[in-house]
Amino acid sequence: MLAKIVEHLNLKPAPWSYLDTHAGVGMYDLTGEEADKTGEWRNGVGRIRDRALGAEAEALLAPWRDAMAGVKPDAYPGSPEIVRRLARAGDRLRLCEKHPKDAEALARNFGRDRRVKAVEIDGWTALNAWLPPPERRGLVLIDPPFEEPGEFGRMAERFRKALAVWPTGTYALWYPVKDPADADALAERVTAAGVPKLVRLELLVRASGDPKLLVGSGMLVANPPWRLADEFQAAAADLAAALAQGEGARATAKILANA
Repeated sequence: MLAKIVEHLNLKPAPWSYLDTHAGVGMYDLTGEEADKTGEWRNGVGRIRDRALGAEAEALLAPWRDAMAGVKPDAYPGSPEIVRRLARAGDRLRLCEKHPKDAEALARNFGRDRRVKAVEIDGWTALNAWLPPPERRGLVLIDPPFEEPGEFGRMAERFRKALAVWPTGTYALWYPVKDPADADALAERVTAAGVPKLVRLELLVRASGDPKLLVGSGMLVANPPWRLADEFQAAAADLAAALAQGEGARATAKILANA
């Protein structure tokens, strides 16, 4: 969905700004030790990278496929690289990473692109300090690793503060789904922040049961592009079928606010 949002931003000629609060290193080696250990990519990108889906799903995936063009089969671009590949000459990317080694790799991977500024900083700090951007239009991706306790609550609270500073920006809040109650509580808190337009997009690859088992992921998009929810819903059945790992796989799009 990240690439699709960027595609919508590109429909207008004015430049936009992108802020990635937890950018990682930007590009990942699928043959590396970490990727090989988890193997998660095989049941995600590995299932759809070279597989043609239905017309609606392909329309949704088209900008992502554009970003993937030219990427080696043993590599995968993270969110910063996907956005960089879709950005235009006048657009600007600001990438945050607080872990020193990852921040160093991030700066190395993007150092030659003048549109990109990669900084070793806690993304939660940058979220408060770097908004609103001079461009006055753009996207904020809030995608923490969810390795620390209380991350759902922290995401909702920091989003609320950011929205107060930049109420017209588009925000994409990614979250894992293990216990659906956590995802529901996050959606309620983000809705309560008073954003006028909000959609909830979710893709589950299996039915929930064990709260320690990842069953899917979701994204709350505040101030979403027009028809984003409709585009996702049109592709939902195809995406769920392609990525299913058990009974109960489904994809849904819900409009939570539409003032």
